[in-house]
Amino acid sequence: MQKTSDYYVVKQKAVPEVLLKVVEAKRLLESGKAATIQDAVERVDISRSSFYKYKDDIFPFHDTAQGTTITLSMSIEDEPGLLSDVLKVIADFGANILTIHQSIPINGVASLSISVQVLSTTGDVSRMLETMEERRGVRNVKILAKE
Repeated sequence: MQKTSDYYVVKQKAVPEVLLKVVEAKRLLESGKAATIQDAVERVDISRSSFYKYKDDIFPFHDTAQGTTITLSMSIEDEPGLLSDVLKVIADFGANILTIHQSIPINGVASLSISVQVLSTTGDVSRMLETMEERRGVRNVKILAKE
């Protein structure tokens, strides 16, 4: 029986430093700023063995999100225009909104679920989520599903 791979979405602050350095080394190679793997790993200060061990297992979220539907869950304060601000962030990043569901606010906070189609022209999804979280009145943003 073949074992399937499990995938997790975690925030950058929860990822060990060595994995972040592997991502950076891959970026240096892809951009041409490092000509060899040895050059890339020296620049980010990791061993070649660490690079080879993790290179196929870590990648920025945006690299795998294109062409998919992402369902987001968030809690937002009941303030005029806040939903519009959140939707504008999605539009500014070039994603396509498929569904929106907002609960009736309880104690001044509403639960919001949005399904978004990530297109080839969509900007960095991780940055889009960060931009939403930075809005005053947005309590949290989580990815519920990726299809």
